[in-house]
Amino acid sequence: MPAATSAIAAVHTALAPHRYAQADLTEPIGDLCLPPGADRAVLHRLHASAGVRTRHLALPIERYAGLRDFGQRNDAWLAVGLELGEEALTGALKEAGLAPADVDLLVCASITGVAAPSLDARLAGRMGLRPDVKRLPVFGLGCVAGAAGLARVHDHLRGHPDDIAVLLTVELCSLTLQHRDDRRANLVAGALFGDGAAALVARGADSGGGRGSDGGTHNGGPGAAGPAPAVIATRSHLYPDTGQLLGWDIGAGGFHVVIDAGVPGIVRDHFGRHVRAFLAEHGLTTDDIGTWVCHPGGPKVLSAVTDTLGLPGDALESAWRSLATAGNMSSVSVLHILQSTLEARRPEPGTWGLLLAMGPGFCSELVLLRW
Repeated sequence: MPAATSAIAAVHTALAPHRYAQADLTEPIGDLCLPPGADRAVLHRLHASAGVRTRHLALPIERYAGLRDFGQRNDAWLAVGLELGEEALTGALKEAGLAPADVDLLVCASITGVAAPSLDARLAGRMGLRPDVKRLPVFGLGCVAGAAGLARVHDHLRGHPDDIAVLLTVELCSLTLQHRDDRRANLVAGALFGDGAAALVARGADSGGGRGSDGGTHNGGPGAAGPAPAVIATRSHLYPDTGQLLGWDIGAGGFHVVIDAGVPGIVRDHFGRHVRAFLAEHGLTTDDIGTWVCHPGGPKVLSAVTDTLGLPGDALESAWRSLATAGNMSSVSVLHILQSTLEARRPEPGTWGLLLAMGPGFCSELVLLRW
């Protein structure tokens, strides 16, 4: 078994400020997406079956009708994204017992807006990160970016074991909703997605918060409740000829969502085989994994993951709970679930965990953890 070279010190989620019950969003979203007088049976069915009870939005729902073009939506993404990004990053650093000046690498992922200077550059000056902080803004990974970002942070810390690295994800999915667009993909997005930001702090093995003398990993933050998970290994996988299944069609109106109904089928047919092969390389099977941290793509995807891996019915409970309380927040969701695992259901020392997500490409990312 390879030695761990990074440990997760803290995770903090900042949910968008405007919280709504799903039932209170159905008609306003119908007003935005559907032409006057259109039949709303499909809209109602999608909202009822999305597995979502409440969601957080970047803006009050009544303000979305006034966002007439991509420029206005992107301006809102930048303004709210900076606020939520700062809240998430501040919270994670505080929980890890660190200051902004301690950060050596900041990876910042978002697929719901664009800016140059990027969010990370703007936050660096706003929050007091060092002028020599390494920055890596990432666009295009979508829902998989929470897992892939953690994997790339781990890669960096393997080569820079003295460093502190931070992953920040900011996703304001509601701002991409297209007006007067009754395509099923747009209606699914209007039923499923929510807004938020999350930050994860990771330490290299020699940074003062890696593996302790007892062989375990330690959070190092003032509120540490026990051993933090070490990252043991990662795996990326692109599925051939699936690029059309998930992503954006980008045009004059901004980001038009692509969500193909074939995604759960790809998961059922191929994902289990790749997960089992990855685990087998480390002498493990799915039965050895005590904690599953799975991005909640939607009810059909979660059911497909459960089926293809042969998991107990409650194995993905944390993902279902996150989906119900906050919707699918794209790259933020898997970190939101990881935070709840660390805070409320921290596994016993020695427990194996697997953090996983899927996204445009079509692709998957696996991160093997051990507490």
